Formats: sequence, structure tokens, C-alpha cells
Amino acid sequence: MLRRIIVFSFLFLTSFSVFSQKTIAIKCGSLFDAVNGKLLTAQVVVVKGNIIQSVTPAADFKEKADSVIDLTGYTVLPGLIDAHTHVLLQQDVTSQEYADQLLKESIPYRTLRASRSAKISLENGFTTIRDLETEGAMYADVDVKKAINNDVIPGPRMFVSTRAINTVGHYALSPKEYNWELGLPKGIQEINGADEARRAVREQISHGADWIKLYTDRGYYKAADGTYHSYPNFTKEEISAIADETLNSGKKFAAHAMTRDGIIYAINAGVTSIEHGFGMDDECIQLMVQKHVYWCPTIFICDYMAAGREKDGNPMDRLFMQTFPAMFKKALDAGVSIVYGTDIGGYSWDEPQAKDFEYMVKWGMTGAQAIQTATTTGAKLLDREGKIGVIQPNAFADLIAVKGNPVQDVTLLQQVKWVMKNGVVYKSLIAH
Repeated sequence: MLRRIIVFSFLFLTSFSVFSQKTIAIKCGSLFDAVNGKLLTAQVVVVKGNIIQSVTPAADFKEKADSVIDLTGYTVLPGLIDAHTHVLLQQDVTSQEYADQLLKESIPYRTLRASRSAKISLENGFTTIRDLETEGAMYADVDVKKAINNDVIPGPRMFVSTRAINTVGHYALSPKEYNWELGLPKGIQEINGADEARRAVREQISHGADWIKLYTDRGYYKAADGTYHSYPNFTKEEISAIADETLNSGKKFAAHAMTRDGIIYAINAGVTSIEHGFGMDDECIQLMVQKHVYWCPTIFICDYMAAGREKDGNPMDRLFMQTFPAMFKKALDAGVSIVYGTDIGGYSWDEPQAKDFEYMVKWGMTGAQAIQTATTTGAKLLDREGKIGVIQPNAFADLIAVKGNPVQDVTLLQQVKWVMKNGVVYKSLIAH
């Protein structure tokens, strides 16, 4: 009897292994080689499980496959990477929209909405995202990530930063705007002093943070000489404690920083990426190049927010947009590592997630360079080179397809027709 059980178990495991190793051959009309920034014609990608096994010219392909996906009428690209999202936020053009979410929606309700955001992101062709804080929803991003990893809900592979860090009194919701007797929720984790800063980093990492995010400046304004400035949020001791604890834990940190007053502060502390940086200057650009700091410019949201926020009393986005194009071109020419990030969630998830590509091309990038910001550069930022953002052997089988040539027309990335993540097809609008 025992022998039969052993034989049956062996046969079951063997058959399961064989089943799990079935191969899929994907015939591509064109394929974007993200490493070299070139389109290759008539390629076949072989996927086994969740890994790419080979990429071969169609004329040389001889291997037998268990199934074939015909994308010969399409351009196939690596799954895209959005390095700045907020799945737990559903637009905050005005301060009232932000307050309504924190005051009127429970964290469980916001998490259910986040599951929709994650699905939208995946179907938009973004198979990997870095989600940069929950805006008052505590550690719910870790739950969304876990649900995706456990196949409970569809969504991109996620790198999460949980709560983000700022100092007391420098982030919404402000007691001066509400009844000060109430214990209002906060969009971030507040700290005072280096010890609290260090504790916040430890707490967030212990709850599952992949990245640490901090807000280094506030109160943005344009000086009489045309330069942008802001007020720093942290003392040197506080930001040094955050950096020290983050780096000593083998993690990286991202800094929301708009002007030189926050950007230089963050760079000197050892930040990995500057988020937004709408009002940076030449010195910031030089420092970013020297210290290999990534810039995640989130362009579309600045334009998207401008009118609504000015009506709400804040003209800064409109002012930033006046100087943004020239500054972007300077950073590009100087060799800053620009990584694709949208800040979606700050704007509606029903708006295009691939809109930033248009601005990048309009402001000086080639189509190929723009796509690389969301593929190979994004993979470098996340320390996943060779695993995501590329179509090559041993990479994860994260692939998307569009109709036409996205190198010539990046707006096609707003019309993704087919999405595979980890070897599973999640979207198919392919005409046969």
C-alpha cells in the first residue's frame, strides 16, 4: 500500500511538473528591444511558466510549443513600469477631494477601491508599479500587494512604501482647518526628532515597506528673480536618521521634493529618487548626475492639476508648467536618469496612465527613450535589471502588445490591446 502511495505521488508530482512547464510561443509582428531601444521584426518569444525562455527570429524558430499566441499584427513590448502611483487614492485636485477620502471613507472601503485601481493599472499595460504611500490608509498597500501575489485579485507586481514620513504640522489634514478637538487622520506618519524618525522607518519596514518615502519640502513659491523655493520639513538630524536607518536596512528612499530647498537636502542625505522636482534648477541637475539620483518627473499630473488647484487658491502648478519643458530638456541633455512615473491616484484612475510619454517626446526625448524610462530605467531603479522591463531569456514573462509603431507614436501606449503578466494573459483585445 505504501509503495502504491509513493508511486502515485511520484506520478502526480511528475504530471504536475510537466503541466506547469507547458510552453507558449508568442509570434510578434514587431518586438521592442528595450535594452537597445530598437524595434525588431518577426520574432517569436517562448514562455515557460512565468519566465521567458527564448527570443528567436521567426525564420529560425523550430521549437514545438504547447500553444501559440498570434500577435503578428502587433508590436510587443516589455510590461511597463510606473514608478509613482497611489492605488489607495482616487484623485485629489482640490483639498476637499482629499479630505473626503480620509474623513468619509474607511480604510477597508478605500482598499476595495484600490483593488480596482490595481486592475486598471495592469490592463493599462503597467505590469509593475512602485506605489508611493497610502495617504492615510496605513499599511493597506501591503494587503493589496499580498492579494495580487496570492492571485486573489489581478494587478501589477508592486513595490510599496506604506505610510510615508513628514514632520508634525506639515501635511494634511491640518487641525487648523477642522475642529482641533477631533483626532483627525493624517495622510502620512508624523515625526518629531531623530529618534521618532528612526522609529518610523523601522515600523514601516516591519509592516512590509519595500521603500521609504519622505516629504522634504512644503510651501512652494516663486521668488521675484523667477527662481522657485520652498521650506524644508526636516532638520538635518531628522533626515540623516531616516537615511541612515533606511540604508542600513537594505532599503532605498524616495523624496517628494519640488524645489532646490528640498531636492539638494534629499540628495545630500542619500536619496535614490526625486519625485516631481517641478522647480529644480541647474545645481539640482548637476548633483543628480554626479550622485546617480533618479528623477521621476510626473509631468501630466502637474498639467492636469493646474487649473483646478489655481481655482482652489494655489497657482503653483500653472507656474511650474511654464518652466517645466525647458528644465526637462536641460536634465535630459545633462544625462539625468529619468524614470517614468505618473502620480496616478492623484489624478483619476480613469484618465490615461501612459499620458506622460507624450510630454517626454514633445520635450525632447525620442519615442524609444521615452519607452525606456518605463522599462529598462524603471528596472534599474527597482534593482530588477534583467527580470522586468525587458524581453529576454530569464526575465519574467511580462509582455504587452499595441497596434502600430509606438516608437513613432507613443500615444499608442494609451491603447494597449493585450497584457501578459507572469505568463498569464490578463487582457486580450486581439482581432483574429
